[in-house]
Amino acid sequence: MNKTILVGIDFSDCSINALEHAVTIAEKAQADVVMIWVNRPDSGKEIFRVDQEHIVSEVINRFNKLVETHKPTLSKNTISYLVKAGKVYQEIVNTAEELDAFLIIVGTHGSSGFEEFWIGSNANRIVAATERPIITIRSVVDAGRTISNIVMPIDSTVETRQKVPITSLIAKYFDAKIHILVMKTTTIEEVRQRVDDYVQQVERYLFENQIEFVKKIIETHQIADSTIEYAISINANLISIMDEQERMPSNLWLGTFAQQMVNHSPIPVLCVHVRDLIADLSR
Repeated sequence: MNKTILVGIDFSDCSINALEHAVTIAEKAQADVVMIWVNRPDSGKEIFRVDQEHIVSEVINRFNKLVETHKPTLSKNTISYLVKAGKVYQEIVNTAEELDAFLIIVGTHGSSGFEEFWIGSNANRIVAATERPIITIRSVVDAGRTISNIVMPIDSTVETRQKVPITSLIAKYFDAKIHILVMKTTTIEEVRQRVDDYVQQVERYLFENQIEFVKKIIETHQIADSTIEYAISINANLISIMDEQERMPSNLWLGTFAQQMVNHSPIPVLCVHVRDLIADLSR
């Protein structure tokens, strides 16, 4: 059975950019691409400029053009679309489960002062609701770039290592280098040692799977800002995080680490859902 990448589409430039990233990954992963658009009251009024009763037919017409454009790139794999109705984030999450999608990709306008299209405004809800790995992509990202550098922050939480397998898989697809970003957020020696132990396990996993990696240690109390700054400094193409991470008292008001990254990162963010049991990386 082929792997499937599900892409949320509202036909904004932002979501088309996400689709182009999805096609790039699908080509390397030999995966099928399924696009999804969710109808809701007054949806599409900003983009389609057609009467409500004609929106679905316009959506299908646009989907067919996207299929025609991207099908040659996928060669042996398929690109198709689904039209749903309901709450956007719920339909995307439910469809990802139905398709057993190995990855969801959505565009997001991030934190902005203007009215967002529906994908952009639902990105954080999708991240919070899905148990599938999800990549969120801001509209400013160049879809033509490959994935050559992946930033993977490691902190003191036991869940921090759960993102390693899917991050490694994507690194393998693109022959990319993983930058282990060691987050030292406290002077408490026991916590610092725990981070070092986790990093050693991650390094061993990457070495055994023949993935190129480097390590960078930083001292910080602003993990989202520090992660983004480092990713920009090395020209990263992807940042891999968990949907739960260390919470710093100094910036709790900004929201969860995942929310901050989705809203502010100019670099695509791969967010992995915390599982109850961690894969054993210590072997």
